[in-house]
Amino acid sequence: MELSGLGGYEPTTVADAERWASVLAPVVDGGEESALLFIKRSDDLGSHAGQMAFPGGGHEPFDPDLADTARREAWEEIGLRESEPSIVGRLDDTTTTSGYAIRPFVAEVPDRTYEPDGVEAVEVAKLPISTLTDPANYESERRKRPEVGDVRLHYFHVGDYTVWGATGRMLVQLLELTTDWRAPETVDRVVEPEAEFPV
Repeated sequence: MELSGLGGYEPTTVADAERWASVLAPVVDGGEESALLFIKRSDDLGSHAGQMAFPGGGHEPFDPDLADTARREAWEEIGLRESEPSIVGRLDDTTTTSGYAIRPFVAEVPDRTYEPDGVEAVEVAKLPISTLTDPANYESERRKRPEVGDVRLHYFHVGDYTVWGATGRMLVQLLELTTDWRAPETVDRVVEPEAEFPV
């Protein structure tokens, strides 16, 4: 994983969001291999319950900026101390079905044990880049949504975890900017809006 490419990348921004959130994509350099940290969201949450995500959450009025939101949320959810993340770049702003615009920050973090808060995050998963870029662990579908047009969904299956949704979109961009991996041009299937999700 080569993070230097993020420094010169100019991310696209959302200009008119009503609600903002930000996330931290934590990159762990384990020596022989890099990995990414994800949280598994609690099944008790109102939106995106049980899904894999990067640490993060909603911007609060007391947060100086969105980078501070990401740092604060990472501290609350996995105990990442404010001084530990070294932000190396940003990905494109993205929107979610719950009405948020999310600003993703990519940061290098120490290779240590992180503990979930047990409220929003119930697990912390360290997924190696080699498993995320293994073609056998990836699939995608094009879902027909008349109100917004066709949407491509990405699924990364690693062990008991599946990264998808907005986090899957962010992950695709991060991997394409920092590794040789590219999402295949063709999807595995085209499905109707009401089709079940493969998770």
